[in-house]
Parts: sequence; structure tokens; C-alpha cells
Amino acid sequence: MDEFLIQLLNGLDRGAAYALIALGLTLIFGTLGVVNFAHGALFMIGAFCTVTMQRFLNLSQTVIDDTQKDFLGNPLEVEVPYVQSWFGEAAGLAIQDWSVMLAIFLTIPVMLLVGYVMERGLIRHFYSRPHADQILVTFGLAIIIGEIIKYFYGANPIQTPMPSAFLGTWDMGAAFGLEANSVAYPKWRLVYFFFSALIIAAVFAFLQFTTFGMVVRAGMADRETVGMLGIDIDRRFTIVFGIAACVAGLAGMMYTPILSPHYNIGMDFLVLSFVVVVVGGMGSLPGAVLSGFMLGILQSFASLKVVTNIVPGIDQIIIYLVAIIILLTRPRGLMGRKGVMED
Repeated sequence: MDEFLIQLLNGLDRGAAYALIALGLTLIFGTLGVVNFAHGALFMIGAFCTVTMQRFLNLSQTVIDDTQKDFLGNPLEVEVPYVQSWFGEAAGLAIQDWSVMLAIFLTIPVMLLVGYVMERGLIRHFYSRPHADQILVTFGLAIIIGEIIKYFYGANPIQTPMPSAFLGTWDMGAAFGLEANSVAYPKWRLVYFFFSALIIAAVFAFLQFTTFGMVVRAGMADRETVGMLGIDIDRRFTIVFGIAACVAGLAGMMYTPILSPHYNIGMDFLVLSFVVVVVGGMGSLPGAVLSGFMLGILQSFASLKVVTNIVPGIDQIIIYLVAIIILLTRPRGLMGRKGVMED
């Protein structure tokens, strides 16, 4: 039971990352009809927003510290971060400690800007082009973005520590009525799961319960008719692209303490996110979320030692095996709409 609970939590955590990326990817495809192979790069940009915020908060100046002396009795020169000089040592240390969470104030405007520039400057010219053209140009864009990140940040993974309040583990065994300390789970992974659930709920609430979301959903179903009503659906879809970019960026921002960001991290998640989208059904937002969590849980349980002893490497291919089985039995995916990607 303890091992089952740990694998379930691992699956929910992994599935939350898949679902968040796939949600933004499906949002773009459902509204614009664009297969965006640069979506993994948006996840990467969000991750490096966290890196940038941490580096900014660690910027320091050289000051003379009279309390520290060298062997001749002269005051020493020390490096003091600007935030500690401005807000005091205690407050400055707290701000630096919470840099991952504070990165949200950088990530949201950056991702909105990146999404707007990407959609207006490139994507809009490929609305009526074949999906193969869309894949090629967005994949090329992803490579360019990755190389830009590599130039400015280097090729090695960059460690981004989580807030000290979330170091260590929580006693999940006691929470589920099991023996105390029988299931210890990393705190930050639980934080990431609940953060992902909040973002997913916010996106669905926005589309379901707001006038803007109602128009967007109508435009997804019949773009021409909505346009004939005098509604500037293109402007709304540009905003939706920015929202999708924010979702991917926030997913990357919060994932950095779990997986140190590097210039190729977007590609690592891109293929998996497309498998998730296809399994859930192209253009289906609920399908993307459902398949994200389902595949995350399956991958987690496939990594059990008892399973890998029977079928070595099954945890690396289980997602693709499930995708093959589902697409053979349900070509549109779990919740795919009729006519999508069937032309």
C-alpha cells in the first residue's frame, strides 16, 4: 500500500507537468488550428525566467565590512546582494529564498510578450498552410530559441533551489490513515501538483464562465460565423495564444527545482506533450488533461522494480505503447472531435 501510494503521487506529479504543457498546446491548436512544435520552447523560456529572477536577486555590490578584519586589522571587502542592501539582511534573504515563486512576476509578462510576438510575427502567416509547414517552421523556431538560450546561459543544467520552507518531505502516510512516516513525499512535488491543478482549473473557468471564453469557444467551433457577427475573433485568438504561452511558461517556471533547466529541456517535454495531446484527442482540452494524468500515472507504475524486472525498459516506452493501442481502437483519441486532423 505504501509503495502504491508513492507511485500514485509520482504519477500525479508527472502527469501534472504533461497536462499543463498539453493544455496550452491543445488551446493553440483548438483555436488557431496550428500544430505548434515550438510549445516546448515556451516551457523552456518559463524555466529560464526562474533562472533569470534568481540571478537578478543575487546581483551584489562590493562594500567595506568594518566587522570583518584581515590579519593586519584592515576592514574586508565583501559582496552584499542589492536586495539585502535595500530591504535589510533578513528581508533580503527571504526574498532570495522565495525567488522561484517571485519569478511569476517576470514569467507572466515575458510569456505574454513572447506569445504575442510569436503569433503576430510568425504563426499568423501559417494559418491556412498545411500542418506539415506549421510543424517545420515552429520546430525550426524551437531550435533557434534553444540556441539563443544556450548562448546566454550555457549548455550545462542550472540548479535552481526551491524555497527552504519546502525542503524535505511531508508525512503522507499519516494523512491517508497509514502508519506515521510510512510514506514520505517531497514537499515541492506536492506544491507543483496543486499549482498545476489551480492553473488548469483557472483556464477551464476562464473559458467556461466568462464572456470572452464563450466567444473563444464559439470561435473554435465556427470561426467564420463568429467573424460575421462583427467580433474581432483574430484579436481574441491572439490573446488565447498568449494565455497558452503563459500556461507553458508557468509550468516550466515551477518545474525548475525538480529538473534543473537546460537549453534542451523544451525538446525533452515536446514529444511527450504531443503524444499526450494525440491520445487525449486533437483539439480537446479535457482530453489533454485526462490523458496527461493518465499517462503520467501509467509511466510511474511501469517504473516499479517488479514491473521492470519482467519487462526491462517498459517505463521508457509505456506511453508510446498506450498511444498505439488507443489510436488503433480510437483514431481520434479519447475525446477527439470529428473532423479534426482528418482532412
